[in-house]
Amino acid sequence: MKILKEIFGRIWALWGLLSFVSTFFIIFIPSMICYLIPGKKGQDIFIAISRIWMTFWLHIIGCPVTVKGKEYFKKDIAYIVTYNHNALLDVPISAPCIPAGNKTIAKSSFTKIPLFGWFYRKGSVIVDRNSDASRRQSFEEMKSVLKQGIHMCIYPEGTRNRSKDPLKKFHAGAFKLAVDTQTPLMPAVIFNTRKAMPIHKKFYLWPYKLRLDFLPPVAATDISADELKDKVFKIMWDHYEANQ
Repeated sequence: MKILKEIFGRIWALWGLLSFVSTFFIIFIPSMICYLIPGKKGQDIFIAISRIWMTFWLHIIGCPVTVKGKEYFKKDIAYIVTYNHNALLDVPISAPCIPAGNKTIAKSSFTKIPLFGWFYRKGSVIVDRNSDASRRQSFEEMKSVLKQGIHMCIYPEGTRNRSKDPLKKFHAGAFKLAVDTQTPLMPAVIFNTRKAMPIHKKFYLWPYKLRLDFLPPVAATDISADELKDKVFKIMWDHYEANQ
């Protein structure tokens, strides 16, 4: 039975990859038109297209996502949204599920993929983690994104959590950005992606219902970046443990 499950997981991963690529070609041209629409409006449309695509794709791979807490997003307020990170499957959930235009801080390597790199760049603030200059530039770009009223998505763990704990240690960037710009920070917790795509298995996907909980915003006023980091870490850790 275990062997059959391993075989099915690889076959299903192949279906996931093929269906991802084929459906991407359908939305590619509409998403590229968003480059011609400046500012928040263009990003709102881009995310709406992404949401349609990812909702369809997640359903056909057997990983539909239930979203809670969207009511916490208030009109005309930009948020820094912090997510836990357990699997590559977190990425197609996080940005499309936010009910407005947003960008994700993202590593530069994916920009080299033909065609998809253009889509990826439109939805992201790109950073080369090996370059101090790139990190400084991306920080200023994120400030600009927030000034436009566009949300920023950040995984404060930096990379996928390979431990058995709900979270691993947070980096300070998201919280320094929040304090510097006085932007409220919204914790968000993703469930079950590590069950659908276990990090210790290569090229494996299992159909599993996913869930994303947006939590009440945390103000970035009258608090240091380190204090904010510790506060949000505890909120997300406690929520994960209580609801996993």
